[in-house]
Formats: sequence, C-alpha cells, structure tokens
Amino acid sequence: MIIVDAHQDIAYNALSFERDYLLSTFEKRRREAGGPVEVVQGRATLGLPDALIGRVGIVFATLFTEPARKNAILGGAISEQAYRTPQEAWRRGMDQLDYYQRLFDRSTFIRPVRSLAELDAVLSTWEEGRDLPAHVQGMVLLMENADPILEPKQFEEWYARGVRVVGPAWAGTRYCGGTGEPGPLTALGRELLDVMAGLNALLDLSHMAEQSFFEALDRYAGVLIASHSNPRRFIEGRTDPERLLTDTQIRRLAERDGVMGIVPFNWFLHGQWTRGDARLPLSRLLEAIDYVCQLTGSAAHVGIGTDFDGGFGEASLPEGIDTVSDLWGLGPALAARGYTPADVEAILSGNFLRKLRQTLPASA
Repeated sequence: MIIVDAHQDIAYNALSFERDYLLSTFEKRRREAGGPVEVVQGRATLGLPDALIGRVGIVFATLFTEPARKNAILGGAISEQAYRTPQEAWRRGMDQLDYYQRLFDRSTFIRPVRSLAELDAVLSTWEEGRDLPAHVQGMVLLMENADPILEPKQFEEWYARGVRVVGPAWAGTRYCGGTGEPGPLTALGRELLDVMAGLNALLDLSHMAEQSFFEALDRYAGVLIASHSNPRRFIEGRTDPERLLTDTQIRRLAERDGVMGIVPFNWFLHGQWTRGDARLPLSRLLEAIDYVCQLTGSAAHVGIGTDFDGGFGEASLPEGIDTVSDLWGLGPALAARGYTPADVEAILSGNFLRKLRQTLPASA
C-alpha cells in the first residue's frame, strides 16, 4: 500500500523560496532556521527522502501561479511567481513546468506520470518485497489556477507537455470565480471545460466559487475531484468559509463519483484555531475524513490532499504529523477507528488512483 497526496506545491516552493525537493525536511529546516522563509512559510514539511520513507508513492505536483493583486499571501511582498497579465502567468507556469523536467532529470527516484503505462511502472516499484532503494515517486502535474492557459484551445499544449489535472481557480481567474472573488464560469471557462473534456483531463474543483463549482458539476462530462478541500462544517463560526465545501457540495461531488482530498491544516479543521495556538489533536483530522465518509455513505469519496508546503508549516499541522513521512500513520489511526483494510487503502491511495485510471491515456 502507498499514499497518494493529491496536492503539493513543489515547484512553487523551489522557485520562490529555494526549497529543493530533493533535500530532506531536516536539511531544509536547518538551512532556514530563524530566517525569512521560515517566518513567512513556516517550518518545512516536504522533501523527497521523507516522502519515500513514508511511502508517498504518487503526488499531484502543482503548477501554482498567483495574481499580483492577491499578494497578501506573502505579507505584502510580490512573489517571483506572481503575475499581472496572462502572458506573465503563462511564463510563470512554463518556468514551473521546466523545473519539474529538471527534477526528473536530476533524480532516478522521481518519474512523471502522464499515462497508465507510467502509472503502473511507478506502482510496480512499491510492490511487496521491493526494498526502499527500489521505490520511485510518480508525479502527476496539476495546474492550480488556469490563468497560465492563454486561451482554452492552448490547453492542448499544456496537456502535450504532461499536465493532466486543472483547477481553474485559486482566486478569481479569467475562467471562473474563486476564493474570495465569487462568480460563475466565464465564457472562456465554459470553453476551457469543453477542451478539457475532449482530452479527458481531470477537473479539480478546489478553490472554485460556489456558483462556478455547481455550474462545473452540471456542465463537465469528465472526471472530477477537489484535490484539497475540507468540509466547511468544521470551521463553523468563521467569516471566511467559502474556501471549504458545504455538505451539499460534498454530496453533489460524490454523486459524480468525485473524490476530495482532506488537508491536515488546523485552520481548515477548527473555526476558532489561529496561528500560534496549540496544535489540534490528530483525532480532529480523522473526524474530518470520517465526516465525509458518513455524509456520502462510503469511504469512496475522500483521500489526502495535504497542500504541503502551501503557505503553512509544521506548527499548523495536527499533532502526530511533523513531515510528509508521518502521513503513513493515518492508516493505523483509521484502522483503530474501525475502518476496514479495504477502506483504509481507498482513503490513502485507492480513490485518487481510481480517478487517474479513469483519465490517463494508455501511453504518453
């Protein structure tokens, strides 16, 4: 058994903060101790050595670009990955795409996953009896924020270069409303969904404004996920709830056989938690997973989408999760709550693997 993590901002962290994915989390923390990156982003939680130890065999690795108008994420400083025009967004996205290609060239322990053949080749390295040195991590490229796509038809270029998942929103984009900027799908957004459907690409609903979310559910004939979206029920009382999913959204996603990735971020798990507070118990994360299972009637529609290191660090994680390697402990924790081995495997990997098998072409 492995873990599939449906959301990691690997290229963004490398290009914005010089966080080399091939270095261990310990080495990143040593280098960043007391410095500005640690202050802004928190203590690092990602590194390939940690991921391999924790059996994180597949990750959805993002191409994440941020509009310059939303620079509050960096405390007012404009990130090198920010953009002001579609052309700048395209360039930032291509820079991140190039980063992943260099990563594949630098390490034999990472491979792109663009097809079923490549997926199966990666999974074969995790078969029973294969030792740690044989394990390989596969990366599925996910574009978070579709503004780097210059026009809908141009998505074909991104697909040809390996992008298999698109989340049209982060904040609002030229394609739809997003977090903090409500709105429907735009004419360009509807056209983009049609182009994506023609390629059988995987649509990520995370960050989409409610109006866009429901319109996409009704319009998109392809396969759907919400790569990193927790139940809104867990942050009741907050004034900014639209980032997370209502019960109705979760049920509608499940009706389409969609899968949502739970984020182990305390801010998404408790409405009164703020940075600097004590870490929440691991049980709170398990409750969020269980909530989706109970609401949808099975363990078939929930997985893990950590969003590591997406603007928060180790101090913002529930107790028991220090780095990505600790995700493996979710298996025994779920089993202790009464989940069967089949359900544990579905949550940790099987559900998102099912979505990949429904969308990846036979060969690259």
